[in-house]
Amino acid sequence: MWEQQHELGAQKMYSLCSELGGLFLKAAQILGKPDLAPMAWVKRLVTLCDKAPATPFDVVRDVVEKQFMKNFDDIFEFFDVEPVGSASIAQVHRARLKLSNTDVAVKVQHPGAEHLMMVDIRNMQAMALFLQKYDINFDLFSATKEMEKQICYEFDFVREASAMERIREFLRITNKKPPVMVPRVIPGMVTREVLVMEFIKGTPIMNLGNEMARRGIDPSGKIAAMAKQ
Repeated sequence: MWEQQHELGAQKMYSLCSELGGLFLKAAQILGKPDLAPMAWVKRLVTLCDKAPATPFDVVRDVVEKQFMKNFDDIFEFFDVEPVGSASIAQVHRARLKLSNTDVAVKVQHPGAEHLMMVDIRNMQAMALFLQKYDINFDLFSATKEMEKQICYEFDFVREASAMERIREFLRITNKKPPVMVPRVIPGMVTREVLVMEFIKGTPIMNLGNEMARRGIDPSGKIAAMAKQ
């Protein structure tokens, strides 16, 4: 009986957060973790980590052209209109650059997502101030301000690209064979809203358990322990 109730509740939460977007979508992604929610909720909400509602291709095309100030067809030889994945802030498409014939991943922000998320945070901050004044003796407002700062970072792809390159270089100089592959950022193809990087084939983290089993990797071994972290 409880399992059926959990499945019903998870579906309602999925539909609600998908429709509202913004911070609600981010919250659903966080809630869809095995250590936070029943398995019925995890199975439904975890799909929002890479299968959240996507931005139509025509809009993606416009965003890319405006950000790079170039004709879309002059940039890409090939561009898959179906995203590899879509989450709360952006979606990723596989493409091939026209000049270098390089396979790339193109990360494009959902238009309006940042504004919507900031509106949600402002509402949360107003509620935090109200609760602090009339109900609880705890600094909720500072926590929401820190959340605001961190989410703003996530919308800055220039900052993200810089961090990727620093990590990639650190791994290169400290390991003969780096244990982690970090995609190379394509020079000159980074703006605050669009990030182009080399495309690396891999296994989605949600499918990691099945892939480890297929390869015969011991789930109690070091590799599995690293993956769980």
